[in-house]
Amino acid sequence: MKQSLLNTLNEQVNREFYSAYLYRSAASFMASENFPGISDWMMAQSEEETEHAEKIVKFIEDRGSRVSFLAIDAPEADFNSPLDAFETSFKHEKFITGEINKLFAQSVKEKDYAAQVLLQWFVEEQVEEEAAVGLLVEKFRLAGDNSAALLMLDSEVGTRKN
Repeated sequence: MKQSLLNTLNEQVNREFYSAYLYRSAASFMASENFPGISDWMMAQSEEETEHAEKIVKFIEDRGSRVSFLAIDAPEADFNSPLDAFETSFKHEKFITGEINKLFAQSVKEKDYAAQVLLQWFVEEQVEEEAAVGLLVEKFRLAGDNSAALLMLDSEVGTRKN
């Protein structure tokens, strides 16, 4: 694997762990605001993002290279509402999609076919991630400040299966 691709993969590992931090932060905030279902959803998403990071780590190691773990920035810790938390998550997922697309383009340019196979999985995963979070943004927009609707959505998202 070329060093330039390895460096970019290491940066993506960092972004995936940051994603886990962001969702974990939102989970903690939602728990403190008495939204246990949303907290559980965010926690499950945090765990999924950690799995994404580990998938890249394993790929790097399987290719005979070593991961360089970078410092992870502190995520946002306060949200105005469940909608704000999901809008922040949606914006972040769109950012991650862009980064995955750039990484895939780099793997094509460098003719690293193994990386292309790995990254194809991430391309498809990001379609799923954006669709899931985008749908929740729309549901929470519809709910607005309606307490009954927010409690119903909290219950609904809390049924998420990993």
